Amino acid sequence: MDQRWGLGLAVALSLVSCATPGTENSTAAPNTASSAPTAPVIPSPPAGGGSVPGTDFIADAAQRVTPSLVSIQVRSVVADSSFGDPRYRRFMQEFFGVQPRQQIQQGQGSGFIIDPNGTILTNAHVVANAQQVTVKLTDERQFQGRVLGTDPITDIAVVKIDGAGQLPAAVLGSSSNLRPGQFVVALGDPLGFENTVTAGIVSALRRPSSQIGISEKRVDFIQTDAAINPGNSGGPLINLRGEVIGINTAIIQGAQGLGFAIPIDLARQVAQQLISQGSVTRSYVGLKMVDLTPQIAQALQQDGFDPGVTAGVLIQEVLPDSPADRAGLAAGDVIIQIGDTPVADVNQVQGAIEKTKPGQRLNFQIARQGNTRNLAVRTEALSNRPT
Repeated sequence: MDQRWGLGLAVALSLVSCATPGTENSTAAPNTASSAPTAPVIPSPPAGGGSVPGTDFIADAAQRVTPSLVSIQVRSVVADSSFGDPRYRRFMQEFFGVQPRQQIQQGQGSGFIIDPNGTILTNAHVVANAQQVTVKLTDERQFQGRVLGTDPITDIAVVKIDGAGQLPAAVLGSSSNLRPGQFVVALGDPLGFENTVTAGIVSALRRPSSQIGISEKRVDFIQTDAAINPGNSGGPLINLRGEVIGINTAIIQGAQGLGFAIPIDLARQVAQQLISQGSVTRSYVGLKMVDLTPQIAQALQQDGFDPGVTAGVLIQEVLPDSPADRAGLAAGDVIIQIGDTPVADVNQVQGAIEKTKPGQRLNFQIARQGNTRNLAVRTEALSNRPT
């Protein structure tokens, strides 16, 4: 019995051995090569640093503009805020002989070069009350800047540096053909983090300054969800061709994805005047206005005043001895057309006035208690007065 099992096992092993060609009469040697550990192979990065052709459009656009970016450091002297109340200031001066102290403030913002000779565009609030302006280039060089002019109404300023040689200038595009949904890129120094790039889209166009809480400005802003933070002010908002289409300016505190930029078409016009004459000349007619809505029209009718129309721009006040006053406009009139263009809101009226040079005439068509009248207003130069 044991012999038969032993013989069968010997035959089986022989058959297995014969099943492998070339090993019939040989003894297998251990494969020492396969048992040794193999070092992992780390692939080399592809040519171009991992960029896939045609996909790094945001990086490509930012790269075109980044050399023209500047960081702006501002030193300003302001009065002690504790003396802001004139009654308190007078009390402290008369009874204690305490004079208002001055405080030195440090601020920062962004900007970008628009001319190789060192002309820089930024926000007016970045360099407001500046005693000293230091401009830092992307190559780490620093220069003292001169403020050529500021325009608080549009929040635009022009700064000049000298002795830097020929500098890379950003290409200014156009904001007139923007559409909601277009990709945009914001560049600047948010919170001091230099040369930061964020991306998003154009969320909306023509956001009036009054809608975002800065009614003293005359700007219809570009709204974007590209991240904008303190320090971004004055930096460029660009399209995917690397052209500047706006100036990053404002955010709404506590909100996310709500940033606002000044359209570059407006900034270009203002900058040209600041460079040539140091200030901006605007037309003035002397009106205080509000949009006439059906609700306002109904409230006026209930008070016994019927404007005769339910849409247009209601004149709330005509300033004494103003161009509008001399032309015959009166409170309660409703502006329904300027020139050949119907108007539906205050921004349209302000825009028409902005486009008119001082001394030129504007033809107003108004509704007055059911009757339509045409009045010509000769504009004057604005000198810190309302519209």
